[in-house]
Amino acid sequence: MDPVLVLGLSVFCLFLLSLWRQSSGRDKLPPGPTPLPIIGNILQINFKDLSKSLTNISKVYGPVFTVYLGMKPTVVLHGYEAIKEALIDYGEEFSGRGKLAMSEKINKGLGIVSSNGKYWKKTRRFSLMTLRNFGMGKRSIEDRVQEEACCLVEELRKTNGSPCDPTFILGSAPSNVICSIIFHNRFDYNDQNFLVLMKRVNENIKILSSPWIQICNIFPALINYFPGSHNRLIKNVSEMRTYVLEKVKEHQASLDINNPRDFIDCFLIKMEEGCQTMVKWTILFDEHTK
Repeated sequence: MDPVLVLGLSVFCLFLLSLWRQSSGRDKLPPGPTPLPIIGNILQINFKDLSKSLTNISKVYGPVFTVYLGMKPTVVLHGYEAIKEALIDYGEEFSGRGKLAMSEKINKGLGIVSSNGKYWKKTRRFSLMTLRNFGMGKRSIEDRVQEEACCLVEELRKTNGSPCDPTFILGSAPSNVICSIIFHNRFDYNDQNFLVLMKRVNENIKILSSPWIQICNIFPALINYFPGSHNRLIKNVSEMRTYVLEKVKEHQASLDINNPRDFIDCFLIKMEEGCQTMVKWTILFDEHTK
């Protein structure tokens, strides 16, 4: 069969599928602008100024409306009252999270940000409890903060009062407090591993906030078959995961279940207790190393 004909038939079938999906579910959803086949309401949304675009739509359709990001319907809550009613008054009903293609690709539905249901609740409960035990949100963390503040002041002294961009140093200080809780030790500001970690984190935040990643979430096929910054994001996360796994192995070799030193130790101890949520995380790491 002629390849052009096959392509044409495929596009036509996709067009019909898009029309059917959009029409079959629209009567059950809040009102919103009429979507186009396949691309939905993308042409009506400026992804560089998303809040302004949604504000303009809310002026026409009210505080609760539906927009189609590609073929995927998305219900938008706009304004304080609508958000408060959903997240406070009906918090339990709205506690679930929608799936994002990039997040699923990277985290396989695990973690705090990407998981859902009972796994999300267990992971979140464990993480909050462990972080609080190590002082997060309490006065007991003051020693770690004061230690890092002294290191920060010393690093600033090295500039000898000359003009400098303090962005990296000021961002490194709170990151080091977190690292001391996760890895037991802080990093020197010139430590190569620390510099690489900070670079990857900053780069990932920039990529995740780009319009391209939003497009990838709308059209997941782009992730596997097209070049783009999402590949850099996936590589960064993979390399960060490798580094964390090395730290985990170091902790396993010196683990004392009666004297947990940091978050990783607590995680390993929880695994020893047979927590299924932690086991699923272990499977993710094992798959990564194959």
